[in-house]
This record gives sequence, structure tokens and C-alpha cells, in this order.
Amino acid sequence: MTFEHQGLLFRRERRFHEVARERLRSAVREDAHVVLSVTDPAALLDGLTPHERDRVDVIARESLYDAPGRTLAALHRLALAHGPGPVCVVAEPPLAELSDGSTMELREWHRLESVLSTALAPMSMRLLCVHDQRTLGPGVRAAVRATHPALMDEEGPRPNPAYLGTQAFGRRPLAPEPIPVRGPVHRLEICQSLPRLRGDLTSLGEAVGLPRDRVESVVVAVNELAANVLEHGAGKGSVHVWRGEDRWVCDVFDEQGGLTDPLVGYRPADTLRPRGYGLWIARQSCDFLEISGSDQGSLVRLHFFDQQARFDQQARLEERVRAEQPRPAGQRQQQGEENRQSP
Repeated sequence: MTFEHQGLLFRRERRFHEVARERLRSAVREDAHVVLSVTDPAALLDGLTPHERDRVDVIARESLYDAPGRTLAALHRLALAHGPGPVCVVAEPPLAELSDGSTMELREWHRLESVLSTALAPMSMRLLCVHDQRTLGPGVRAAVRATHPALMDEEGPRPNPAYLGTQAFGRRPLAPEPIPVRGPVHRLEICQSLPRLRGDLTSLGEAVGLPRDRVESVVVAVNELAANVLEHGAGKGSVHVWRGEDRWVCDVFDEQGGLTDPLVGYRPADTLRPRGYGLWIARQSCDFLEISGSDQGSLVRLHFFDQQARFDQQARLEERVRAEQPRPAGQRQQQGEENRQSP
């Protein structure tokens, strides 16, 4: 078995459970290593026999779908660790949470999905991606169909005529999406001395208050990209580091526009070339990586999330949504009486 990438679009929980459980059961029967990574794994496991449940390795969804580059690396490791036997994964990509959010984040998850069939082609793995259509907009549903070679139903997988693969999201944009800047923008030049650049980045990260692990991630990712600029690009460029609302952003600019493929660093063939290997490492070191540019230069933007800021931002959003929800008539009447009694 080589890599098989299948999608399941469902509107009823019962259909999802029937199809997914049958996939888990058949994987157990063929003595595959079975992995389940969905929002509610207990609902699926409850329908299995004790023997079948014991054979399923449950991985927290937020752990598997941590960041696109790290997700690909995790799937790669799973296949290598349990090969040459088959590996079966039933997983739920984080598209619903992003349908009304960041276009960049949603697009980068779609890019990962579009490249999996080539990135994991030689691996003995069957990946079933499950999607609740009720939580996805029309554009996201179309993207799911464009990025999965086969679609799953009660009868099994069938070829998907809407599949586009890497062509679906393979166009390089001229520029990344604008992000509001919160504070000063720090600039460093890419020079011939990579050790000096690493030292400057370390000092800068510590000075602006980045957590130690984030400083190390920034240094690793930028070092790889700067090496590409020196060895395969214009030989000169710049690094800009700045704060967004819920993240740190690092732009690495190459004055030559030769980095034209926004999917580079995702495919195993890329890692055989120095430039692709550097992007492979950079994608795992950051949360999101964008590639944009023109003949006048290539820009790689790295996103490093501040998880506490994102948590606080989400809490404020949820509080605002609750405040805007209509209250029952009795509650509104009680509130009105309280307001009239107030001095």
C-alpha cells in the first residue's frame, strides 16, 4: 500500500460514525497501526469492541494539527515508525474553526492538504480526513474537494473528479496579507556571517521579551532562510521582526525573486535540495510560513504565535458573542426593572 488521501464530507453524525468506525474496524482487521485524531474520539470508540478500541492510538487533535509544517512531519514520522506495515489515520483537520477567521491560516492548511499526496506518496499510509459540512462555508467545502483525490461514503472510497492537487493552491501571491503592527519594526541585514546574524537575532528576541523556546525557533528558521539567500538567492537581503496583535512576525526578504513555489519545503523531493531542506526545517520551526514576491524579490513571512494573547483574544470574542445574544423576555423584563430601580 502506498499513501492514500481520502476525504469524508458529512452532514449527519450518524453517517460520520458509520463510515469512520468501519474504517477503523477494517484497519484493525488488516493489522494496521490505527490512529484516531478527531474532536470527540469517545463517540467513535464507544461503537467498537474492546479489542478494537485497544488497537486504536488516540492522538489529541490539537497536537496532530499543531501547525501545517509540523503536521506533515508528524505524519511522516508515523509512517516511518510503524512501517513497513500499513498505517491508518482518521483525522479532523482544523478547517471549521478557521472558516470565519484568518484567510492566511485557512489557505495554508489547504496548501498542506493539496500537497499530501505527493509529500507522502511512498508511505504505507491511508489518511481519512473528516469534515462536518454544517460548519464549513461553500468555499471551504470546494477546497476540500479540490485537495482530496478520493471521497469516502458508505460504499467506500471513490475517485474525486473535482481533485486539483497542488494546482489548487500553488500560485505565489505578490505580497502577504497585511497584519497590523503593534510597536517598532526591527531590521537586520543578511550578511555573509550567519553566526553574527544568529547572535543578533538571539539578542533581539531576548530584548523584546520573546519566550526562550520562541527565540530558538526564530533563530533556527531565519538561519535556514538566510542561508538560502546567500547560497541560492541574491546573496543579500534583510530580516524584519515585529509584533502583531497575537503573534510575532518575521519577514525574510531575498532581493532576487527566485523563490516562486509557495509549496516548497513540503515535498520530500524538496529536501534533497539545499533550498528545499531549509524550507522544510523552517516550516516546522514556525506556526505558519507564507511565500510571496515577484521578479523584484521573494518574501518569506514566518508567524510565531503568542498563545496567551490568542487565548485572551478568543475569550474576549466569546464574551462579546454572549453579550450580543438575545436574552429571554423574562430576563429582559427583570433587567428593565433593575434599571428603573437604580438611582
